[in-house]
Amino acid sequence: MVSKLQLKSTGSTPANIQAVGGSSNFIWLMSDNMHHQWLLLAACFWVIFMFMVASKFITLTFKDPDGYGAKQEPLILTAVTKVEEAHKPEEERWPEEFQPTGKAFTGNLIRQPLVHMERLELLRNVCRDAALRNLSHTAVSKFVLDRIFVCDKHKILFCQTPKVGNTQWKKVLIVLNGAYSSIEDIPENIVHDHEKNGLPRLSSFSDSEIKKRLNLYFKFFIVRDPFERLISAFKDKFVHNPRFEPWYRHEIAPGIIRKYRKNRTETKGLQFEDFVRYLGDPNHRWLDVQFGDHIIHWVTYVELCAPCEITYSVIGHHETLEDDAPYILKAAGIDHLVSYPTIPPGITVYNRTKVERYFSGISKRDIRRLYARFEGDFKLFGYREPDFLLN
Repeated sequence: MVSKLQLKSTGSTPANIQAVGGSSNFIWLMSDNMHHQWLLLAACFWVIFMFMVASKFITLTFKDPDGYGAKQEPLILTAVTKVEEAHKPEEERWPEEFQPTGKAFTGNLIRQPLVHMERLELLRNVCRDAALRNLSHTAVSKFVLDRIFVCDKHKILFCQTPKVGNTQWKKVLIVLNGAYSSIEDIPENIVHDHEKNGLPRLSSFSDSEIKKRLNLYFKFFIVRDPFERLISAFKDKFVHNPRFEPWYRHEIAPGIIRKYRKNRTETKGLQFEDFVRYLGDPNHRWLDVQFGDHIIHWVTYVELCAPCEITYSVIGHHETLEDDAPYILKAAGIDHLVSYPTIPPGITVYNRTKVERYFSGISKRDIRRLYARFEGDFKLFGYREPDFLLN
């Protein structure tokens, strides 16, 4: 208790004492609140810090370890969201018959396997590279539209890139279009007969119909290591040379030999060295015109499918076709209707020894000129420059 004497000597009253006590309590409460606020702020900073560490870890974990020698930007999910937003208002304006089908459009694109997202992101980055513009861009000409096959029933476009298993994909589309009930029922001589196989080309439609399909349909094509593809084309057309394609051996091969063979006394048929010298010549087009559409077996993927001008949904790789084929069928929403034919073991594996053997007797100058022509294909689709060019 506070005595009257104490109150008098200090000049304080009971009210003063109460005020002093209240003030002390107020200060204590303020201090406690500030203490809690600082703890909360520290916790927030800790959560943000841990999120940044986790985000960086995820980026480093899933980034392509090889890098493929191209400058790649981090995978930005907002870029995928913009793809969805770009399609949605367009879809709502088109008639029902042109509404897209397939899970790649109706589902969340972010759920696609990371490898396919990275392929499309790499493609976009290289397409924006001004230094490679001449090697990555081409006009969407009739030549390109002739390469794209249409399945209206399931709203699918498939761009043909020969020597990467296209025969099997054509069979898949033939079944989907209803010409045959199963892949096993399709005669081999029908697959490439474009008057009988029931596969219309995109070039057969009017300009407005072409635009609608390019905007809304599920679009895909397959690529392969560019040099290995050239070896496959050379072997198929000039070494084995099927009897139903005599023009490769009797017309095209002599034309290349006359122009590009160094040893005029050599009487053998077309050699791979002649073929490489022809393809690497900056003035190859004058022969291409004479050969016509037969050149589709060795022209670049850029010239065939215009990947920087047409927004493809999926790009499959021949080397991973066992995984890519089922994914493409599922993304297109047709996996319950048809299956990709069985792939023989080892047929899609990149054969480095074979590639090095074919190029071992060819001059570095000719190989570099060949690479200069196909550099766009190497960079756009993540194939590394061959080691024998670096030595």
